[in-house]
Amino acid sequence: MSSSRHPIALRLERQVGGATRLLATVMLLPLVDGIFPALVLAGALDTWTGVLQVGLLVFGGSATVAVILAELETNVRKQARAVLTVGVPLVALAVVEAALAPTIASLLDIAVFERFAALVILAIAAKTASATIGEYLPSPGVIVGLGFIAAVSLGDVTLSVQTNPTLMLHAAAAGLIAVAFALGVVFAQPYLYRLIDIDRFRFGSAVALATLALSLFVPATIPPEAPLVVFAVAGVLAVDPDAADELAHGETPPDQPAATDGGDENEDESGRAYPGEDAGEERAPWL
Repeated sequence: MSSSRHPIALRLERQVGGATRLLATVMLLPLVDGIFPALVLAGALDTWTGVLQVGLLVFGGSATVAVILAELETNVRKQARAVLTVGVPLVALAVVEAALAPTIASLLDIAVFERFAALVILAIAAKTASATIGEYLPSPGVIVGLGFIAAVSLGDVTLSVQTNPTLMLHAAAAGLIAVAFALGVVFAQPYLYRLIDIDRFRFGSAVALATLALSLFVPATIPPEAPLVVFAVAGVLAVDPDAADELAHGETPPDQPAATDGGDENEDESGRAYPGEDAGEERAPWL
């Protein structure tokens, strides 16, 4: 498997320190920088298909897979505990933000705000696919803030808190789907660690996110299930055929250390070996 050392991921790792904190940063970030509230207001959770897409692509996705496979300790029980530690506040905060969404919606022109929500997803997709492009793009929080300013309407403001139980249920379900996805990666980790090329999977996930953004821009032309299809195809294309053949013939036992990308290797505190940052390996052009 290719151990991705994406520059943005490396910077996050240095800032937060610790694998569990890095996982929390990756999974909880959409709740903090405004991505999740923007999607809620844009109607992304109105259908169960949308709930599944938010859970897998926004809370889950390639970043969650990369952290679990490359950063957490190899002990499955400790990995599962780390996921649950992050998952409980994830579900709780998602419900709280969904409960406040109807009140916030009364202050906004939703048609305008939906466009900014789509721009947020496109920016995330670009940052995921290319660290170089990501350096020149504004942060998602900045885009959400500009969208709020552009869409705010103070004409008939009511400060009463409105709640939508169905929306809150959908938000909780999106969080639970993300947790279930992360736990699935944990239990399949001995095989995924060898089978999945993280760089290819990350790029495919970026395409899926871009498809989700386009579905918000032009919902009439993009099928609602298209982002999920792209995400599934990304997972299939990220599989290393040689590794899959070796596992099928029993040539690589699950507990054997996976091969790295080459170059000088450094070990982190959990004992995993990674290619050095200055290694002379060939990388995909979008990295």
